[in-house]
Amino acid sequence: MVKNNVGKIVFSSTAATYGEPENIPILETDRTCPTNPYGETKLAMEKMFKWTAEAHGLRYVSLRYFNACGADESSIIGEAHNPESHLIPLILQVPNGKRETISIYGTDYDTPDGTCIRDYIHVTDLAQAHILAVQYLNNGGKSDIFNLGNGVGYSVREVIETARKVTGHPIPATETSRRAGDPARLVASSEKAKSVLGWKPVHDSLEEIIASAWNWHKNHPNGYDE
Repeated sequence: MVKNNVGKIVFSSTAATYGEPENIPILETDRTCPTNPYGETKLAMEKMFKWTAEAHGLRYVSLRYFNACGADESSIIGEAHNPESHLIPLILQVPNGKRETISIYGTDYDTPDGTCIRDYIHVTDLAQAHILAVQYLNNGGKSDIFNLGNGVGYSVREVIETARKVTGHPIPATETSRRAGDPARLVASSEKAKSVLGWKPVHDSLEEIIASAWNWHKNHPNGYDE
């Protein structure tokens, strides 16, 4: 970027930069102490931007996504990973006939139902935040970091139950042991993005998010390999 005089960047970061949070909801000023390599590498990129800004005048916006999910309303663009690792697509593989049960990793967390709580944010809302971040930088905004979430946490059990409601499928669940590096709760404060960028999530209902994902997955049972 420095070599080619590219002076601005909007970066997809993650809530995993915080690790096990000290406060809920999480503020951008809270301690960053990742508990997995994914969060550590994203935080390393944020630090690289900071020092490149100091040395070369780079201006950046780092957008710390919470759990990105859902699909475009056109049903043309959806979420597909190989191997799949995200909760909502994995749940939807059950009614799609791709797996028999969904696994719940850990039921003894310090949460109301014992399963991890996450803040789910629709991809269309994330896309809008990127547009606003580009406009912010183009209008002379200073380098900054913003959380992107709905500010509401849902447990793994709640997500599975909502998926049952949306799909009309029983979606059997299997309880298993925790995965290393999974914090109990990750819920965002996005007040900074709202006040500075003028961002506001629109698709903030978990049922709407899962319905949009299901609309894509049931029409693309093999992802994009069709």
